[in-house]
Amino acid sequence: MKQSKLIPAGKATLIYDNKSFELPAFAGSEGPNVLDIRKLYGDADVFTYDPGFTSTASCESDITFIDGEKGVLLYRGYPIDQLAEHSSFLEVCYLLLHGELPNAAQSKKFIHAITMHTMVHEQLASFFRGFRRDAHPMAVMCGVVGALSAFYHDSTDINDPRQREIASHRLIAKMPTIAAMAYKYTIGQPFVYPLNHLGYTENFLRMSFAVPAEEYKVNPVLAKALDTIFILHADHEQNASTSTVRLAGSSGANPFACIAAGIACLWGPAHGGANEAALEMLQEIGSVERIPEFIKRAKDPNDDFRLMGFGHRVYKNYDPRARAMQQQTHAVLEEVGHQNDPILKVALELERIALQDDYFISKKLYPNIDFYSGITLKALGFPTSMFTALFALARTVGWIAQWSEMIADPAQKIGRPRQIYTGAKQRDYVPVSKR
Repeated sequence: MKQSKLIPAGKATLIYDNKSFELPAFAGSEGPNVLDIRKLYGDADVFTYDPGFTSTASCESDITFIDGEKGVLLYRGYPIDQLAEHSSFLEVCYLLLHGELPNAAQSKKFIHAITMHTMVHEQLASFFRGFRRDAHPMAVMCGVVGALSAFYHDSTDINDPRQREIASHRLIAKMPTIAAMAYKYTIGQPFVYPLNHLGYTENFLRMSFAVPAEEYKVNPVLAKALDTIFILHADHEQNASTSTVRLAGSSGANPFACIAAGIACLWGPAHGGANEAALEMLQEIGSVERIPEFIKRAKDPNDDFRLMGFGHRVYKNYDPRARAMQQQTHAVLEEVGHQNDPILKVALELERIALQDDYFISKKLYPNIDFYSGITLKALGFPTSMFTALFALARTVGWIAQWSEMIADPAQKIGRPRQIYTGAKQRDYVPVSKR
C-alpha cells in the first residue's frame, strides 16, 4: 500500500458566508503547494468550481513532474532529455512502473517478461476481421484492447498484485502487435508475427512493414528514432487520457477496459491528434514558396489560421521533448533522403524560420514534440491515420503506471466530480392533456 509523501505546509483561511474555515496546505517534492479541500463541502456546504480541473490536484503521484514555465519534464526525477539520449523505451517502462532504473539482472528479466507476451490470442485475428477495412486504426485499437479482458481472464483481478503485474506486462507487450495488426488490416496485408530475438521497437517496425514475400531488415537509425518517440510520449502527468484511465480505474474496472478508455480519450483531436494536425498543415502549405504567405497569416490577429506544432499549452518555454526529437528527426530525414519530398522540405524551412524569426521567438512559439514527431513518422512510412495509434502504444506504460499507483493509494476513491446546477427548480409533473 502506498504511503503519502505530502509534507504539511501550514494552513489557509477561507472566509465564506461570514464564517472562517481552515484549509490544510501540503507540499510535494516539486511544484506548487496545494490546499486540501476534501472537508470543505461537509464543513461549509460549498463546492469549488474549476472547469477542466486545471487548478485542481486530483491525486498524489510520484511518477512524472512538469514545470511548464521552465520547460522541465521528469520521469521519476530523471530529465526527459537524458532518458531520450541514453536510455531505451523498455528501460523507461521499467522506470515508470517500478520507480527506479533497472540493474542488469532486472533489465534482463523485464525484457524477457515483455518479450514472452508479445503474441496475441489467435482468435483476435478473427476479431479484427469484424471491422471494415477502412476503419480508423484508433477505432480498431479501442475495440481490440477493450476485448482483451475477454481473452485473458487470469489477469483481471485488480486486488491481486500478481495479476496486476501480468496485465501490465501483457498490455505493454501486446500493444505494438495490436497496433501493427490494425495497420496491416487497413492496407490489406497479412499480419506479421513478432520475433523473440528482436527488440521492442525493432519488432514493431518489422510487424508494420515486413511482408511474407521477402526478408525485412531493421534500419537502426529508424529504430532509434521511433524508440525515442516512444520514450518522449510514455507519460505526461495528469493529462486528459491519463485522468480518464484513473477515473475508469477508480470504479474497479479491469485494466484492459481502463486502457481502452484512455485510447478513446486520446483519439480526440485536441489531445492525441496534434502531430497529425501539424502534418496536415504542412500539406496545406504544400511548397516552400508558399511559406511566407502562411507566416503572414499566422501573424495576422484577424486570421483564424494557426501554425500547428508550434508552442504548447503546458510548456510556456521550449518543449523539453522537442530538443530530443529534433536530433532524431534530422537523422531520419538524412537516412531516408528527403530531397524529393516537398512536405519534408516545407517542414525544414518552417523550422528554420520559426527558430530565427523575432515574432515566433518573442511569443515562444517554438516547434514542439508534435511538429517533429509528425515529420518523423511520415518519413518512417506511417500514414497520418496511424499517428495517434502510435501515441497510444507509447502512452500505454504511463497509463498503466498511473493506474497501478491509483490502485495502491489508500486516499483514492471512486471519481465523482460535482457540478453547479443551473437548470429548472423543482416542479410538478403536468399531464400531456394540460400542457
